Amino acid sequence: MTPNHRRFIRASFAATTALLLLGSGCSYQERQTRRARAHAFTAYWPQQAREGELRLAIKDLIDMKGVVTTAGSEYVAKTSAPAARDARCLQIARERGIPIVGKTNLTELAVTVSGENAYFGTPRNRFDGVNEVIPGGSSSGSAVAVKTYMADVAFGTDTAGSIRVPAACCGVYGLKTTFGLVPLEGVFPISPKHLDTVGPMARNVPDLVKGMDLLQRGFAGRYAKAVANQPTGRQIKIGRLYLDGTDPAIDEAIDRALAASRFKVVTLSPEFKKRWEQAQRDGKVVAAADAWLTDRQFQNKKGIDFLTKAVFALGEIEYNLRYAGALQRRAAWQRTLRAVFEDVDLIAVPTLQGLPPKFPFWGSTVLFELRVFNMQNTVGVNYAGNPALAIPVPMQPQGRVTPVTSLQLIGPRRGEAQLINAARIIAAKS
Repeated sequence: MTPNHRRFIRASFAATTALLLLGSGCSYQERQTRRARAHAFTAYWPQQAREGELRLAIKDLIDMKGVVTTAGSEYVAKTSAPAARDARCLQIARERGIPIVGKTNLTELAVTVSGENAYFGTPRNRFDGVNEVIPGGSSSGSAVAVKTYMADVAFGTDTAGSIRVPAACCGVYGLKTTFGLVPLEGVFPISPKHLDTVGPMARNVPDLVKGMDLLQRGFAGRYAKAVANQPTGRQIKIGRLYLDGTDPAIDEAIDRALAASRFKVVTLSPEFKKRWEQAQRDGKVVAAADAWLTDRQFQNKKGIDFLTKAVFALGEIEYNLRYAGALQRRAAWQRTLRAVFEDVDLIAVPTLQGLPPKFPFWGSTVLFELRVFNMQNTVGVNYAGNPALAIPVPMQPQGRVTPVTSLQLIGPRRGEAQLINAARIIAAKS
């Protein structure tokens, strides 16, 4: 039996024992809250917010003064000193005295995508209220924290989809910001030169606006201006991208949401689709290679999970074989997007090509992580540096359950206000 198998069995036993210890004296809601708290956070400080105030959760990849930044890793948690200062992206929240309720869980070193964490436990996600599925990674705890009402806004990080994928899996909003917009000082690096971003996650559009206003000064005013300029969907032109392999029910749900919002929708060309697919391939190469280049010192450390080591091994291969070529094609892809945004305001595409799957009985594997990684339509956006927003949209009811899928809207650089304004229009029609 491998160490990973033993760890999985121990985690399963611990979870079962915890549920038994809760006993019948606790209400169902109390049991749910305790269980979610145990897995959504690596450190939790519950506190009450004042009237109209947000409760903020911070991904444990972002430094908080006096707290160890674990990066979701047993090795890092046990060998690192507490942060000497806050990350720069917390400056506005600190100035405003926003209560921070905890550091949220994530996949180890933020390099796997299912949301599994063998050391801290995997955040539990019942995305439709009934079926338990993956929470998505790497910002798994941030998505679960806002979904389960333990925070109103959570800060996540996004290198290849790490905000939008868990947002899609958990049925919340997740905004990947323009590369370079939010400072990265004090954020554990994965691809700081090319892909890394910080952004907000929330259950609703008003809280998402407030979260973005904690990351960019004056954002609330920019959003108000976007609403005034484009108050309805009729003023917004959407370029719709259809991709092979997408569940038809997801495409149908997205098309219904766009039609109900009265956007002007045009189908993007087959040539753009080819360039998108190439950007997805190149973005995956850069993400894997940069993860290895930046954090390879952890590759052979005791306590680092096998799946994390496998990602680093893949990154080393990608660096040697395809990295230089992928970086050379980046400028051409950026020019392609700029040209498209001369004709349309936003681009619409599913965040995921299918509904989030369940974990295998024995836990995640390399093949399962690759399956989830290949479901996401996110990394090409990071590769360009543009902003993108994952928006929950309902699918057709299935009996008493209404599944939720995710529409990804992509905008021009620094187009965060326009993206959230479009989400406001969609939410009003859902």
